[in-house]
Amino acid sequence: MKLSARIAAPAAALVLAGLTATACAPQTSDTSAGGDEKTGTLRVWLFQEVGNKPKEKVVDAAVADFEKTHEGAKVEVEYIPVDTRAQRIKAAFNDPESAPDLIEYGNTDTAGYVKDGGLADVSKEFAAWDEAKDTDPTAKQSVTVGGQVYGAPLFVGVRALYYRTDVFEDLGIEPPKSQAELISTAKKVHREKPDLYGLVVGGAYTYGAMPFIWANGGELADETGVSYESAINSAKARKGIEAYTSLFGDDNCPAAKCAAMGGNATVTAFASGKAAMAIGGDFSHAAVEAGSVKGKYAVVPLPGVEEGAIAPAFAGGNNIGVLKSSSHRTLAVDLMKSLTGKKTQAKMFDAMGFLPTYTDVRAAVAKKEPFVGPFVDTLGAGAKFVPASSAWGQIDASLVLPTMFQEIVSGRKDVAAASDDAAKKMDAAFADAG
Repeated sequence: MKLSARIAAPAAALVLAGLTATACAPQTSDTSAGGDEKTGTLRVWLFQEVGNKPKEKVVDAAVADFEKTHEGAKVEVEYIPVDTRAQRIKAAFNDPESAPDLIEYGNTDTAGYVKDGGLADVSKEFAAWDEAKDTDPTAKQSVTVGGQVYGAPLFVGVRALYYRTDVFEDLGIEPPKSQAELISTAKKVHREKPDLYGLVVGGAYTYGAMPFIWANGGELADETGVSYESAINSAKARKGIEAYTSLFGDDNCPAAKCAAMGGNATVTAFASGKAAMAIGGDFSHAAVEAGSVKGKYAVVPLPGVEEGAIAPAFAGGNNIGVLKSSSHRTLAVDLMKSLTGKKTQAKMFDAMGFLPTYTDVRAAVAKKEPFVGPFVDTLGAGAKFVPASSAWGQIDASLVLPTMFQEIVSGRKDVAAASDDAAKKMDAAFADAG
Protein backbone atom coordinates (compact mmCIF):
# COMPACT_ATOMS: atom_id res chain seq x y z
CA MET A 1 0.00 0.00 0.00
CA LYS A 2 1.04 3.52 -0.63
CA LEU A 3 2.18 5.94 2.03
CA SER A 4 2.03 9.57 1.02
CA ALA A 5 2.49 13.02 2.48
CA ARG A 6 -1.17 13.68 1.91
CA ILE A 7 -4.08 12.53 4.01
CA ALA A 8 -5.99 11.18 1.02
CA ALA A 9 -3.47 8.44 0.42
CA PRO A 10 -3.88 4.97 1.88
CA ALA A 11 -1.36 3.94 4.48
CA ALA A 12 1.59 1.88 3.61
CA ALA A 13 3.43 -0.82 5.35
CA LEU A 14 6.91 -2.17 5.73
CA VAL A 15 7.78 -5.83 5.80
CA LEU A 16 8.23 -7.50 9.18
CA ALA A 17 11.62 -6.75 10.72
CA GLY A 18 13.67 -9.83 11.40
CA LEU A 19 11.33 -12.13 9.47
CA THR A 20 12.20 -13.44 6.03
CA ALA A 21 10.54 -15.42 3.29
CA THR A 22 13.36 -17.80 2.59
CA ALA A 23 11.46 -19.83 0.04
CA CYS A 24 11.49 -17.24 -2.71
CA ALA A 25 14.87 -15.48 -2.73
CA PRO A 26 17.83 -16.40 -4.89
CA GLN A 27 21.20 -16.78 -3.22
CA THR A 28 23.19 -14.30 -5.34
CA SER A 29 22.61 -10.98 -7.02
CA ASP A 30 20.70 -11.35 -10.26
CA THR A 31 22.79 -9.88 -13.08
CA SER A 32 21.74 -11.81 -16.16
CA ALA A 33 17.93 -12.03 -16.27
CA GLY A 34 17.58 -8.95 -18.48
CA GLY A 35 20.62 -7.31 -20.04
CA ASP A 36 23.28 -4.72 -19.40
CA GLU A 37 23.29 -2.20 -22.23
CA LYS A 38 25.34 0.86 -21.34
CA THR A 39 23.37 3.39 -23.43
CA GLY A 40 19.75 3.97 -24.33
CA THR A 41 16.56 5.07 -22.67
CA LEU A 42 15.54 3.97 -19.20
CA ARG A 43 11.85 4.06 -18.31
CA VAL A 44 10.71 4.77 -14.76
CA TRP A 45 7.27 4.48 -13.19
CA LEU A 46 6.71 6.60 -10.10
CA PHE A 47 3.54 7.19 -8.10
CA GLN A 48 1.36 10.18 -8.90
CA GLU A 49 0.73 12.41 -5.88
CA VAL A 50 -2.24 14.74 -5.43
CA GLY A 51 0.17 17.67 -5.55
CA ASN A 52 2.76 16.16 -7.85
CA LYS A 53 4.66 19.20 -9.13
CA PRO A 54 7.08 19.44 -6.15
CA LYS A 55 7.88 15.74 -6.51
CA GLU A 56 8.46 16.17 -10.23
CA LYS A 57 11.00 18.95 -9.62
CA VAL A 58 13.01 16.79 -7.23
CA VAL A 59 12.92 13.81 -9.59
CA ASP A 60 13.87 15.99 -12.58
CA ALA A 61 16.94 17.21 -10.70
CA ALA A 62 18.00 13.67 -9.82
CA VAL A 63 17.49 12.56 -13.42
CA ALA A 64 19.51 15.52 -14.72
CA ASP A 65 22.40 14.60 -12.41
CA PHE A 66 22.24 11.01 -13.63
CA GLU A 67 22.21 11.94 -17.31
CA LYS A 68 25.21 14.26 -16.86
CA THR A 69 27.31 11.42 -15.52
CA HIS A 70 26.03 8.71 -17.88
CA GLU A 71 26.73 9.71 -21.47
CA GLY A 72 24.34 8.17 -23.95
CA ALA A 73 21.70 7.41 -21.32
CA LYS A 74 18.29 9.08 -21.24
CA VAL A 75 15.47 8.75 -18.73
CA GLU A 76 11.72 8.84 -19.28
CA VAL A 77 9.60 9.17 -16.14
CA GLU A 78 5.90 8.32 -16.05
CA TYR A 79 3.73 9.02 -13.01
CA ILE A 80 1.13 6.31 -12.56
CA PRO A 81 -2.02 6.34 -10.40
CA VAL A 82 -1.58 4.55 -7.09
CA ASP A 83 -5.02 2.94 -7.27
CA THR A 84 -4.23 1.07 -10.50
CA ARG A 85 -0.58 0.29 -9.79
CA ALA A 86 -1.21 -3.40 -9.04
CA GLN A 87 -2.68 -4.13 -12.46
CA ARG A 88 -0.03 -2.15 -14.35
CA ILE A 89 2.91 -3.60 -12.50
CA LYS A 90 1.61 -7.15 -12.78
CA ALA A 91 1.18 -6.61 -16.52
CA ALA A 92 4.74 -5.29 -16.70
CA PHE A 93 6.07 -8.41 -15.00
CA ASN A 94 4.22 -10.53 -17.57
CA ASP A 95 5.34 -8.47 -20.58
CA PRO A 96 9.04 -7.58 -20.27
CA GLU A 97 9.10 -5.91 -23.69
CA SER A 98 6.82 -3.10 -22.49
CA ALA A 99 7.98 -3.03 -18.88
CA PRO A 100 9.86 -0.10 -17.31
CA ASP A 101 13.39 -0.45 -15.95
CA LEU A 102 12.53 0.88 -12.48
CA ILE A 103 9.38 1.21 -10.41
CA GLU A 104 8.33 2.91 -7.22
CA TYR A 105 6.43 0.49 -5.04
CA GLY A 106 4.77 0.42 -1.65
CA ASN A 107 6.77 -1.77 0.66
CA THR A 108 3.88 -4.05 1.52
CA ASP A 109 4.36 -5.18 -2.07
CA THR A 110 7.99 -6.28 -1.67
CA ALA A 111 7.45 -9.95 -0.84
CA GLY A 112 4.72 -10.36 -3.45
CA TYR A 113 6.78 -8.77 -6.21
CA VAL A 114 9.75 -10.95 -5.31
CA LYS A 115 7.57 -14.06 -5.39
CA ASP A 116 6.25 -12.96 -8.80
CA GLY A 117 9.84 -12.77 -10.05
CA GLY A 118 9.54 -9.13 -11.04
CA LEU A 119 12.26 -7.43 -9.00
CA ALA A 120 16.00 -7.77 -9.52
CA ASP A 121 18.21 -8.82 -6.63
CA VAL A 122 20.58 -5.88 -6.08
CA SER A 123 22.20 -7.15 -2.90
CA LYS A 124 25.80 -6.78 -4.10
CA GLU A 125 25.31 -3.27 -5.45
CA PHE A 126 23.48 -2.15 -2.31
CA ALA A 127 26.20 -3.54 -0.07
CA ALA A 128 28.89 -1.73 -2.07
CA TRP A 129 27.01 1.59 -2.09
CA ASP A 130 28.68 3.96 0.36
CA GLU A 131 25.48 5.85 1.26
CA ALA A 132 23.63 2.65 2.07
CA LYS A 133 25.56 2.17 5.30
CA ASP A 134 23.51 5.03 6.82
CA THR A 135 20.16 3.49 5.89
CA ASP A 136 17.88 2.95 8.86
CA PRO A 137 17.83 -0.83 9.49
CA THR A 138 14.03 -0.83 9.49
CA ALA A 139 14.02 0.87 6.09
CA LYS A 140 16.55 -1.60 4.73
CA GLN A 141 14.32 -4.43 5.93
CA SER A 142 11.56 -3.03 3.71
CA VAL A 143 13.56 -4.05 0.62
CA THR A 144 14.81 -7.34 2.05
CA VAL A 145 13.30 -10.77 1.46
CA GLY A 146 15.11 -13.96 2.35
CA GLY A 147 18.23 -11.99 3.21
CA GLN A 148 18.49 -10.51 -0.29
CA VAL A 149 17.92 -6.87 -1.25
CA TYR A 150 15.39 -5.95 -3.95
CA GLY A 151 15.61 -2.18 -4.25
CA ALA A 152 16.40 0.92 -2.21
CA PRO A 153 14.16 2.68 0.33
CA LEU A 154 12.76 6.01 -0.83
CA PHE A 155 11.06 7.26 2.34
CA VAL A 156 9.65 6.05 5.64
CA GLY A 157 6.77 7.17 7.82
CA VAL A 158 5.33 6.40 11.25
CA ARG A 159 2.42 7.48 13.42
CA ALA A 160 2.38 9.29 16.74
CA LEU A 161 -0.18 10.96 19.01
CA TYR A 162 -1.62 14.31 17.93
CA TYR A 163 -3.35 16.19 20.75
CA ARG A 164 -5.16 19.49 21.21
CA THR A 165 -3.05 21.80 23.36
CA ASP A 166 -5.96 24.18 23.96
CA VAL A 167 -8.24 21.38 25.20
CA PHE A 168 -5.56 19.91 27.45
CA GLU A 169 -4.75 23.34 28.88
CA ASP A 170 -8.41 24.07 29.50
CA LEU A 171 -8.82 20.79 31.40
CA GLY A 172 -5.50 21.09 33.20
CA ILE A 173 -4.17 17.77 31.92
CA GLU A 174 -0.87 16.61 30.45
CA PRO A 175 -0.20 14.35 27.47
CA PRO A 176 -0.58 10.71 28.54
CA LYS A 177 2.59 8.79 29.41
CA SER A 178 1.24 5.23 29.37
CA GLN A 179 -1.38 3.25 27.49
CA ALA A 180 -3.68 3.10 30.50
CA GLU A 181 -3.36 6.86 30.94
CA LEU A 182 -4.08 7.36 27.23
CA ILE A 183 -7.35 5.46 27.57
CA SER A 184 -8.38 7.19 30.81
CA THR A 185 -7.45 10.61 29.40
CA ALA A 186 -9.53 9.99 26.29
CA LYS A 187 -12.56 9.14 28.40
CA LYS A 188 -11.99 12.09 30.74
CA VAL A 189 -11.91 14.52 27.81
CA HIS A 190 -15.11 13.12 26.35
CA ARG A 191 -16.78 13.24 29.73
CA GLU A 192 -15.82 16.89 30.21
CA LYS A 193 -16.40 17.87 26.59
CA PRO A 194 -19.07 15.55 25.14
CA ASP A 195 -18.93 17.25 21.75
CA LEU A 196 -15.38 15.90 21.25
CA TYR A 197 -14.07 12.40 20.73
CA GLY A 198 -11.44 11.97 23.42
CA LEU A 199 -9.23 9.88 21.15
CA VAL A 200 -10.74 9.32 17.74
CA VAL A 201 -10.24 5.69 16.67
CA GLY A 202 -11.40 3.64 13.72
CA GLY A 203 -12.56 0.06 13.40
CA ALA A 204 -11.01 0.03 9.92
CA TYR A 205 -7.80 1.73 11.07
CA THR A 206 -5.58 -1.36 11.07
CA TYR A 207 -2.31 0.51 11.37
CA GLY A 208 -3.55 2.69 14.21
CA ALA A 209 -4.53 -0.42 16.16
CA MET A 210 -1.32 -2.38 15.66
CA PRO A 211 0.73 -0.38 18.21
CA PHE A 212 -1.69 -1.50 20.94
CA ILE A 213 -1.09 -5.13 20.01
CA TRP A 214 2.67 -4.75 19.82
CA ALA A 215 2.91 -2.66 23.01
CA ASN A 216 1.32 -5.55 24.90
CA GLY A 217 3.84 -8.02 23.51
CA GLY A 218 1.61 -9.45 20.80
CA GLU A 219 2.53 -10.17 17.19
CA LEU A 220 0.57 -10.47 13.97
CA ALA A 221 2.26 -13.70 12.95
CA ASP A 222 5.22 -15.93 13.76
CA GLU A 223 7.68 -17.28 11.21
CA THR A 224 7.58 -21.06 10.89
CA GLY A 225 10.69 -21.47 8.75
CA VAL A 226 9.11 -21.51 5.33
CA SER A 227 5.95 -19.53 5.99
CA TYR A 228 4.03 -17.85 8.81
CA GLU A 229 1.45 -18.77 11.39
CA SER A 230 -0.99 -16.21 12.73
CA ALA A 231 -0.40 -14.99 16.27
CA ILE A 232 -3.27 -12.53 16.39
CA ASN A 233 -5.19 -14.79 18.80
CA SER A 234 -2.35 -15.18 21.33
CA ALA A 235 -2.95 -14.04 24.90
CA LYS A 236 -0.68 -11.00 24.50
CA ALA A 237 -2.22 -9.97 21.20
CA ARG A 238 -5.69 -10.29 22.70
CA LYS A 239 -4.65 -7.97 25.52
CA GLY A 240 -3.73 -5.33 22.96
CA ILE A 241 -6.95 -5.90 21.02
CA GLU A 242 -8.91 -5.42 24.24
CA ALA A 243 -7.07 -2.15 24.94
CA TYR A 244 -7.78 -0.75 21.49
CA THR A 245 -11.40 -1.83 21.31
CA SER A 246 -12.04 -0.40 24.80
CA LEU A 247 -11.84 3.02 23.15
CA PHE A 248 -15.04 2.36 21.18
CA GLY A 249 -18.11 3.31 23.12
CA ASP A 250 -20.26 6.16 24.34
CA ASP A 251 -17.53 7.15 26.79
CA ASN A 252 -15.07 8.05 24.01
CA CYS A 253 -15.76 7.21 20.35
CA PRO A 254 -19.21 5.62 19.82
CA ALA A 255 -19.06 2.44 17.79
CA ALA A 256 -21.97 3.56 15.62
CA LYS A 257 -19.83 6.43 14.35
CA CYS A 258 -16.30 5.09 14.73
CA ALA A 259 -16.46 1.41 13.76
CA ALA A 260 -16.31 2.16 10.05
CA MET A 261 -13.61 4.85 10.26
CA GLY A 262 -10.24 4.30 8.66
CA GLY A 263 -7.05 6.24 9.24
CA ASN A 264 -7.94 9.07 6.89
CA ALA A 265 -11.27 9.64 8.60
CA THR A 266 -9.74 9.75 12.07
CA VAL A 267 -7.14 12.35 11.10
CA THR A 268 -9.79 14.36 9.27
CA ALA A 269 -11.90 14.35 12.44
CA PHE A 270 -8.97 15.69 14.43
CA ALA A 271 -8.01 18.29 11.83
CA SER A 272 -11.59 19.58 11.71
CA GLY A 273 -11.74 20.04 15.48
CA LYS A 274 -13.93 17.05 16.35
CA ALA A 275 -11.40 15.19 18.50
CA ALA A 276 -8.96 15.98 21.27
CA MET A 277 -6.50 13.28 20.18
CA ALA A 278 -5.75 11.19 17.12
CA ILE A 279 -3.14 8.71 15.95
CA GLY A 280 -1.65 10.26 12.84
CA GLY A 281 1.49 10.07 10.77
CA ASP A 282 4.22 12.52 9.93
CA PHE A 283 2.52 12.43 6.52
CA SER A 284 -0.67 13.77 8.19
CA HIS A 285 1.01 17.01 9.24
CA ALA A 286 0.02 19.00 6.16
CA ALA A 287 -3.63 17.98 6.48
CA VAL A 288 -3.72 18.93 10.16
CA GLU A 289 -2.03 22.26 9.44
CA ALA A 290 -4.72 22.95 6.84
CA GLY A 291 -7.51 22.25 9.36
CA SER A 292 -9.22 24.31 12.02
CA VAL A 293 -6.81 23.12 14.74
CA LYS A 294 -3.79 24.86 13.21
CA GLY A 295 -1.75 26.42 16.01
CA LYS A 296 -3.69 24.51 18.67
CA TYR A 297 -2.08 21.07 18.65
CA ALA A 298 1.16 19.25 19.38
CA VAL A 299 2.53 15.76 18.80
CA VAL A 300 4.13 13.22 21.15
CA PRO A 301 5.03 9.56 20.62
CA LEU A 302 2.16 7.16 21.26
CA PRO A 303 2.76 5.83 24.78
CA GLY A 304 3.46 2.19 25.52
CA VAL A 305 2.24 0.07 28.40
CA GLU A 306 4.90 1.18 30.86
CA GLU A 307 5.02 4.86 31.85
CA GLY A 308 7.47 6.70 29.62
CA ALA A 309 7.66 3.89 27.06
CA ILE A 310 6.90 4.42 23.37
CA ALA A 311 4.52 1.98 21.71
CA PRO A 312 6.11 0.15 18.76
CA ALA A 313 4.83 2.00 15.70
CA PHE A 314 3.72 0.64 12.41
CA ALA A 315 6.20 2.10 9.94
CA GLY A 316 5.46 2.60 6.29
CA GLY A 317 7.11 3.94 3.20
CA ASN A 318 7.97 3.37 -0.43
CA ASN A 319 10.91 1.87 -2.29
CA ILE A 320 12.37 2.00 -5.77
CA GLY A 321 13.40 -1.24 -7.42
CA VAL A 322 14.97 -2.42 -10.65
CA LEU A 323 12.95 -4.87 -12.71
CA LYS A 324 14.60 -8.20 -13.42
CA SER A 325 13.66 -7.77 -17.08
CA SER A 326 15.58 -4.50 -17.49
CA SER A 327 18.06 -4.54 -20.37
CA HIS A 328 20.06 -1.76 -18.66
CA ARG A 329 21.05 -3.46 -15.41
CA THR A 330 24.01 -1.28 -14.41
CA LEU A 331 22.42 1.98 -15.56
CA ALA A 332 19.17 1.11 -13.80
CA VAL A 333 20.95 0.46 -10.50
CA ASP A 334 22.83 3.77 -10.81
CA LEU A 335 19.56 5.58 -11.50
CA MET A 336 17.99 3.87 -8.47
CA LYS A 337 20.82 5.29 -6.37
CA SER A 338 20.30 8.77 -7.81
CA LEU A 339 16.56 8.68 -7.13
CA THR A 340 16.96 7.38 -3.57
CA GLY A 341 20.27 8.93 -2.52
CA LYS A 342 20.80 11.33 0.36
CA LYS A 343 20.66 14.46 -1.78
CA THR A 344 17.36 13.45 -3.35
CA GLN A 345 15.77 12.34 -0.08
CA ALA A 346 16.66 15.64 1.60
CA LYS A 347 15.04 17.53 -1.27
CA MET A 348 12.02 15.21 -1.22
CA PHE A 349 11.47 16.00 2.45
CA ASP A 350 11.49 19.72 1.70
CA ALA A 351 9.13 19.24 -1.24
CA MET A 352 6.74 16.56 0.01
CA GLY A 353 7.38 16.00 3.72
CA PHE A 354 8.58 12.42 3.17
CA LEU A 355 10.85 11.29 6.03
CA PRO A 356 14.33 10.29 4.82
CA THR A 357 15.46 6.72 5.30
CA TYR A 358 19.04 7.71 6.16
CA THR A 359 19.61 8.27 9.86
CA ASP A 360 21.94 11.23 9.35
CA VAL A 361 19.68 12.97 6.84
CA ARG A 362 16.66 12.38 9.05
CA ALA A 363 18.48 13.88 12.04
CA ALA A 364 19.28 16.95 9.96
CA VAL A 365 15.68 17.52 8.86
CA ALA A 366 14.48 17.01 12.44
CA LYS A 367 16.64 19.93 13.52
CA LYS A 368 15.24 22.04 10.71
CA GLU A 369 11.60 21.07 11.24
CA PRO A 370 10.67 20.49 14.93
CA PHE A 371 7.42 18.69 14.08
CA VAL A 372 9.50 15.76 12.85
CA GLY A 373 10.98 15.14 16.32
CA PRO A 374 8.29 12.87 17.83
CA PHE A 375 8.24 10.72 14.71
CA VAL A 376 12.01 10.36 14.70
CA ASP A 377 11.86 9.43 18.39
CA THR A 378 9.20 6.86 17.57
CA LEU A 379 11.34 5.31 14.84
CA GLY A 380 14.29 5.28 17.21
CA ALA A 381 12.28 3.38 19.81
CA GLY A 382 11.68 0.54 17.34
CA ALA A 383 9.20 0.08 14.51
CA LYS A 384 7.17 -3.05 13.78
CA PHE A 385 5.86 -4.34 10.50
CA VAL A 386 3.66 -6.83 8.70
CA PRO A 387 4.77 -10.36 7.75
CA ALA A 388 7.24 -10.59 4.88
CA SER A 389 4.85 -12.73 2.89
CA SER A 390 2.91 -12.20 -0.30
CA ALA A 391 -0.08 -13.33 1.78
CA TRP A 392 -0.20 -9.96 3.52
CA GLY A 393 -1.70 -8.32 0.43
CA GLN A 394 -4.59 -10.80 0.54
CA ILE A 395 -5.01 -10.38 4.31
CA ASP A 396 -5.07 -6.61 4.00
CA ALA A 397 -7.37 -6.52 0.97
CA SER A 398 -9.75 -8.98 2.62
CA LEU A 399 -10.09 -6.67 5.65
CA VAL A 400 -9.33 -9.50 8.04
CA LEU A 401 -8.24 -7.29 10.93
CA PRO A 402 -10.85 -4.52 10.43
CA THR A 403 -13.54 -7.21 10.41
CA MET A 404 -12.17 -8.55 13.69
CA PHE A 405 -12.21 -5.11 15.35
CA GLN A 406 -15.69 -4.33 14.04
CA GLU A 407 -17.10 -7.64 15.24
CA ILE A 408 -15.79 -6.87 18.71
CA VAL A 409 -16.92 -3.26 18.99
CA SER A 410 -20.35 -4.10 17.61
CA GLY A 411 -20.79 -6.81 20.22
CA ARG A 412 -21.26 -9.56 17.64
CA LYS A 413 -18.27 -11.51 18.97
CA ASP A 414 -15.99 -11.37 21.97
CA VAL A 415 -12.23 -10.87 21.62
CA ALA A 416 -11.46 -14.59 21.78
CA ALA A 417 -13.93 -15.62 19.09
CA ALA A 418 -13.14 -12.72 16.77
CA SER A 419 -9.38 -13.18 17.04
CA ASP A 420 -9.68 -16.94 16.49
CA ASP A 421 -11.67 -16.33 13.31
CA ALA A 422 -9.14 -13.75 12.13
CA ALA A 423 -6.30 -16.19 12.82
CA LYS A 424 -7.97 -18.87 10.70
CA LYS A 425 -8.33 -16.45 7.78
CA MET A 426 -4.71 -15.34 8.10
CA ASP A 427 -3.45 -18.92 8.23
CA ALA A 428 -5.45 -19.78 5.11
CA ALA A 429 -3.82 -16.86 3.30
CA PHE A 430 -0.35 -17.92 4.46
CA ALA A 431 -1.01 -21.46 3.27
CA ASP A 432 -2.16 -20.23 -0.13
CA ALA A 433 0.97 -18.08 -0.48
CA GLY A 434 3.23 -21.03 0.30
